[in-house]
Amino acid sequence: MNATQTAPPRHKVPESVLVVIHTPGLEVLLIERADAPGYWQSVTGSKDTPDEPLATTCVREVAEETGIDVPALAAGALRDWGLANRYEIYPRWRHRYAEGVTHNTEHVFGLCVPAGTPVRLAPREHTAFAWLPWREAADRCFSPSNAEAILLLPRLAGQPHPPS
Repeated sequence: MNATQTAPPRHKVPESVLVVIHTPGLEVLLIERADAPGYWQSVTGSKDTPDEPLATTCVREVAEETGIDVPALAAGALRDWGLANRYEIYPRWRHRYAEGVTHNTEHVFGLCVPAGTPVRLAPREHTAFAWLPWREAADRCFSPSNAEAILLLPRLAGQPHPPS
């Protein structure tokens, strides 16, 4: 590629993670989107490549968005809840994906952190954070799938897989 050519735009992979970060006392971390004031959510993020392992995506996104170092936490702190949501991508964010992509598959994880865990936001992505009791956190989420995941927290926290 010569100096006048530019790389083609890189599109987001339509497969992502939702990481519900919580304390043992079921306080949930929510972060407010910088590009959508009033939109509170858990950590979310797309895979960098289609073959990136989901746990790797979780570790990267949690570090980028909150500064929390997942590998430094206790073994088993990050748990795959065995849930996946398929949803239509909000039209305001669809331009980030390849033409014709309208849906995303989101895999749900829980991350248990000690109470008082410090948070360092990525200012280009988020403007504020709050630790809230789980029911209040669910009520504040703009995303229905995020709210539903938080409502499952009392049942799923501490379990490696959802009960059958």
